[in-house]
Amino acid sequence: MDFGIFTEQIRSGSTQDQWFQDLLELADAGEAWGLDVVWLAEMLVNPARSVLSAPLLVASWIVARTNRLRVGTAVQLLPLNHPLRVAGEVATLDHLSKGRFDFGIGRSGGPRAYDALGVPYEESQARFFEALEIIMKAWKGEPFSYEGKFYRFTDTTVTPRPYQQPHPPLRMAATTPETFPNVGRMGLPIFVGLRGMAIPELAGHVKKYREAWREAGHPGDGNVCLRIPVYAAPTEKAAIDEPEDTIMYYFQRQADLTRAPLGRAGTGPVERRVTQARTLSSLSYPEILETKVAFGTGPALVDRFTQLREELSLNGVAAELNPGGRLPMEQEKRSLQILTQQVLPAFK
Repeated sequence: MDFGIFTEQIRSGSTQDQWFQDLLELADAGEAWGLDVVWLAEMLVNPARSVLSAPLLVASWIVARTNRLRVGTAVQLLPLNHPLRVAGEVATLDHLSKGRFDFGIGRSGGPRAYDALGVPYEESQARFFEALEIIMKAWKGEPFSYEGKFYRFTDTTVTPRPYQQPHPPLRMAATTPETFPNVGRMGLPIFVGLRGMAIPELAGHVKKYREAWREAGHPGDGNVCLRIPVYAAPTEKAAIDEPEDTIMYYFQRQADLTRAPLGRAGTGPVERRVTQARTLSSLSYPEILETKVAFGTGPALVDRFTQLREELSLNGVAAELNPGGRLPMEQEKRSLQILTQQVLPAFK
């Protein structure tokens, strides 16, 4: 099972410049300590939450200062970027990293960035699939034409071709029940999370994803990476007490974010969002510890991830080390050290 860290959240009280320095320090530590991958979000217009408006640029800086560590997007928002430009930039980064780049893709569950850029959110799904189709064709490095609803061009060739053949590994975010079998049929690895689903519900959707994968005739059995808040400490008491404030804030914010686009076209059934928001806002800390996170000492986390791997048939973990942004850098880095040195070896 692969272990990575996921980052998007700026630290409370931090400057924007300091956040970038902290990220590079974590990446350097991950390189030294055996971490598999650093996953970078794309968040364009939310300064209270993130400064990651250009994840491909950040990824290029990380791969330039490391030799082994993989870097990926989690996720690049395809509907908000021209697919020909994305195809060329990703292929370029793939060359610069000598094949150490993973391309995570999605469309975002909220309309904030769409509104800022003047892109109707109700078009997000159609734009996503049109962009993905173009990118896949562009990576062949051959002339092609395209006539779609949103993009049209003639006799166009994108260079360079990707370093990895036929292209960098793709991974798509799956957050709604209908998405899981669809992505399985497409033959793409997935990101999953526990913010909007309980473990038994998510396990059922992962099962349908793998069934759809096999029925479509793809080799293997799919690939599932779980994004989950992780906190590691030397004692069980510290592992429980220290992250309580930041994780309670995190899930209350998730409830607010789930409610925010209610009624907007393209954001899914209102009833589903209302139910998810109500569940998130009513979570107690003991419920969060049991169902939504992985907090503990090194040995306890080995047990926790063993359980999650069995229940969700996982291939990888994207650990969110400071989801609410309220932990100091020292504690975040300590979590990474325990995760890589005490937990990761048990799964290799």
